[in-house]
Amino acid sequence: MQQIEGKKVYGEFGWVTVGGVKYSKDIIIHADGVISERQTSLSSAYKGEYFHLPLSEKELDFLEAEKPEVVIVGAGHKAMMTLTPRAREILERYDHVVLSTPRALEQIDKEERRFVAIIHMTC
Repeated sequence: MQQIEGKKVYGEFGWVTVGGVKYSKDIIIHADGVISERQTSLSSAYKGEYFHLPLSEKELDFLEAEKPEVVIVGAGHKAMMTLTPRAREILERYDHVVLSTPRALEQIDKEERRFVAIIHMTC
């Protein structure tokens, strides 16, 4: 099982707490438990095509190296973050779920497989 200190993951609109640390920007929980800020600028070229800034393939290059057993995408509190078609193709290579962020946080808290989580904090 992947270790996140405290293994407590929860949040509300605009923030999430992982292992006692509060984040107010989108994050990635990597397969080794390290947390980084989601690089939304990589997907900014797609903003005009989508109502909200999507998750694009340009943000998913790291998955191949990390080899997660499952990818959990928290698509926002109302699940409004879309995925580009190419991002969906990449995710098809993995066992994955795309959920509202509250549901994704619940999934993370009970996940026992090696996972990567991409968490959108708003919409």
